[in-house]
Amino acid sequence: MALTGILRAGLFQIRVLDLEESVEFYHDRLGLNNMGKIGDDRVMMKGYDEFDHHSFVLREADSPGIDFMCFKADNEETVADVVKKNDELFGYERFEVNDQPGFGTIHMFKLPNGHTIGVYSEVELAEQHPMILNPKIWDEEPRGMAATLFDHALLAGPNQGDCVNWFVDVLGMSITEVLYTEDKEAYICTWLSGNTRGHDVALLNFPEPGKLHHASFKLESWNDIGRAADIMARYDIKIDAGPMRHGITRGQTIYFFDPSGNRLETYAGGYEYFPDVPLREWTADKAGEGIFYYTKELNERFLNVLT
Repeated sequence: MALTGILRAGLFQIRVLDLEESVEFYHDRLGLNNMGKIGDDRVMMKGYDEFDHHSFVLREADSPGIDFMCFKADNEETVADVVKKNDELFGYERFEVNDQPGFGTIHMFKLPNGHTIGVYSEVELAEQHPMILNPKIWDEEPRGMAATLFDHALLAGPNQGDCVNWFVDVLGMSITEVLYTEDKEAYICTWLSGNTRGHDVALLNFPEPGKLHHASFKLESWNDIGRAADIMARYDIKIDAGPMRHGITRGQTIYFFDPSGNRLETYAGGYEYFPDVPLREWTADKAGEGIFYYTKELNERFLNVLT
């Protein structure tokens, strides 16, 4: 297998206002598996098609938003190389954490957009993971929207250019698409991938640091996006936009909110990315079409509501 270095977005910790209510929402409605508690204020979760111990953590807090986002590396040599490149090229503050059950050491980096980004390589198999021997497509019938895995996130904050350079020069990720400012001197938003996905993370230029635009979960198909919309309507889950399609990444999507006001996305489809393909570029006047391909219009809530 030729894929090396940073493999994927693998761990995300989100702040929620009411842990019990949020666990019910993410388990029963979104369809994540509950993998147990960390202390009194955190719950570990994962999609039914993920092998790792967990990928998404809910932490009860006074305000919603993101604590951190982490990326899985292929081995400890890659992690050491990431640390070395950060220190030599950028010098961003870093620290280590060992408080995620099933995970080895996670090396955390504090970026100038206000976000904390982690890198790790060691993680145990989940007790409840996809079947391996003569595998069925799932061992238990999926619940709710049937999220298969945590897919990506859009992180907002200032100093976007420096952060994009860090993801490219330190993590070795590729820029897949960009949305230019009107003068084409900078990026409004940048999409980056460490594998064949259209993106693992996107970075939005925004004046306030450390803001979350959305966290996204993969569904299998456009049909599943439609079923997710039915579930949202049935249980009065607040929809921000969709069902519709992106021009950027070509993914099929619904944006909606969890009970704490964090924006989430169900995502299906999209193109496969390879490092030899040309950069896809969008001009500011086509931003509406890039984000909402069918309506070609952005709504104010989508632009300004972040946690």
